[in-house]
Amino acid sequence: MPANPKHLTVSPWQRAGKVSAGILGGYCVTAAVHLAFASWVNHVNVLITSTFTGFILWAVLMVLAFLAKSGWRVWLLYILLILIFLVIAWMGKTYNPNFLH
Repeated sequence: MPANPKHLTVSPWQRAGKVSAGILGGYCVTAAVHLAFASWVNHVNVLITSTFTGFILWAVLMVLAFLAKSGWRVWLLYILLILIFLVIAWMGKTYNPNFLH
């Protein structure tokens, strides 16, 4: 049974925004989350578990990007999340005395 056309994205720019946000943006958010987490806890354990959790988080973020109405809003949200997690990673590196010890 074909999809109802009223639920499909009409604009090719919105479709490109959703696809790129889902694939590239979701991967960058996943990497930033694991980087921030690794700067506060044992980075070896995070590296081992990121093999599994990275794929799961990336898949969830990809699905969420396709469920959104606007691809550009998803990009804005993902960029904001990336910046937040990178600041958390920087703070962990700067203020965590056990970093890389």
